[in-house]
Amino acid sequence: MTSPSPHLSGPARESEPQEPPFAPAPVEEVLRLIVKAARAQQLYLPNNPIYRGALDVLRAAFAAVWEETDELPLTIGESELQWYGTPVGRDANTAAKSTDNLAWLFYKDGVREIKIMKGFEESEVVKLLEIIKRARKASPDEDDLVTMLWEADFLTLTYKYVDLLQEGGGGELADGTDANPASAGDVQRATHEAVEESRAGGIVNMSDFDATLYFLDEREITYIQDEIAREYQQDLRLNVVSGLLDIFEAQSDPEIRSEVLDDLHTTMLYLLTATHFRGVAAMLRESQVAVQRAPDLTEEQRQRLSQLPDRLSAADVLSQMLQALDEAPTLPPQPELVELFDQLRPAALAPVFLWLNRIQNERLRPLLEAAAGRLAAANTAELVRLVQSPEREVSSEAIRRAGALKAQAAVLALSKILSEPELARRQIAVQALTEIASPGALQALERAIDDGDREVRMTAVRALTSRAYRPALARLDAAVKGKAIRDADLTEKMCFFEGYGSLCGDAGVSYLDSILNGKGFLGRREDPDVRACAAVALGRIATPKAIDALRKASSEKDIVVRNAVNRALRGPGV
Repeated sequence: MTSPSPHLSGPARESEPQEPPFAPAPVEEVLRLIVKAARAQQLYLPNNPIYRGALDVLRAAFAAVWEETDELPLTIGESELQWYGTPVGRDANTAAKSTDNLAWLFYKDGVREIKIMKGFEESEVVKLLEIIKRARKASPDEDDLVTMLWEADFLTLTYKYVDLLQEGGGGELADGTDANPASAGDVQRATHEAVEESRAGGIVNMSDFDATLYFLDEREITYIQDEIAREYQQDLRLNVVSGLLDIFEAQSDPEIRSEVLDDLHTTMLYLLTATHFRGVAAMLRESQVAVQRAPDLTEEQRQRLSQLPDRLSAADVLSQMLQALDEAPTLPPQPELVELFDQLRPAALAPVFLWLNRIQNERLRPLLEAAAGRLAAANTAELVRLVQSPEREVSSEAIRRAGALKAQAAVLALSKILSEPELARRQIAVQALTEIASPGALQALERAIDDGDREVRMTAVRALTSRAYRPALARLDAAVKGKAIRDADLTEKMCFFEGYGSLCGDAGVSYLDSILNGKGFLGRREDPDVRACAAVALGRIATPKAIDALRKASSEKDIVVRNAVNRALRGPGV
């Protein structure tokens, strides 16, 4: 290899790290666009609008760098480019030792530093992109990158390199012999002698020719294997989608864009049929970027491109997809499904809620639960609408989600459900209102004190008691003084009297004292369970007047009443 020009380059030396003179964002953007422009040059002809557009965007990006400095020094490592010690060229989606990785492309041929000067983007950037293209496709017999840089004779780019033989101590072969290559005459003589020996023995052994120039060494075989593996790992379907979107952005002709939109809709159906969910998610994500970025879009074009996520979120399409996933013996990789579900739109909320109650695949359930939570949190209006859905499974799930999210906008819709005849829906509605616990929700719960179901009544009373909602006192007062509570079981009696005692204060002591200590006609007392509940209520009041009433009953003969009185006197409020 011819030695590079000394005034343009030189051997790389260690340098002291310095603080970056400005934020690295403009440098990262320039390097990202260099990679994109190099890829466009590989895919398109020089007169192609996509390639020309990528080149124009790259040239424009340099302006932000030149506003801060006149030169851009970059240090090259195995897997990343660094600028004043800060990583600026790392690509998480590219293998570290792949020719698609710009850092590795330079590093493997010994280039360790590059410095780009102002004006490079105007005169010599195309020359560098061509070198990158050649280096990626070069065979081991062709020039290495250092030689290509030297031949280009850059004026606004300098570089430093290392001698790979000296750096790696590669001057000897594995057996200790000199690594200097043999001359062509030596190779011919050795080959001729090997052939003559083999013919004399009557057998030609192909292993005798392994040392000739026509056989690959281990490094070359590894390189070919890596390139074949990289080629097979490429997702050509995603490349097709990217190409279509690039054409859509670059071409403003209405007929071209209409054809591209038709192709995109067809491609999405194909990807869904092939269960290539990562590709569907990528298409939906990039299509929304294209809507914002493509110039001169008509309203019809904008709507058609924006409809791609809506088509996936439509009830019939999404239901078929979820059914197929539920019945599939194996699921696609979890990251692919998460990425796909992240692209769903508000219209998907109803079918997702519906399938949460039907899903059989326990591996799919948590992914769908997470998607439902994300959609519900981001689309409260749609969630509130679904509370009144005619499909009971959807409505019930919407009620539960409204409570979990503490959605105050759902209070009115939930309060209407408390008037419905179906008990199960009233129960989950009162639970949701309890979780929301806003003033409007507590007002709705106040009406549930008179509900016909025991569980609904008790849930409402406990919620109002725990939040000391005093407007509910009038209903509790009527309940504890009415006849219906006498026929209730002990748990419900205790719940109502505790609520009454928590809210009434001294105003309720006289009534509770009359129940606990009073006597009726012919000296008869109240039922022991009711008296015990009155004692608990007095313990909740815990004022001196209430304590006096409790102490009067401390020697009560009835064991149930006496125990309740003693517990009330030992309570935290006494």
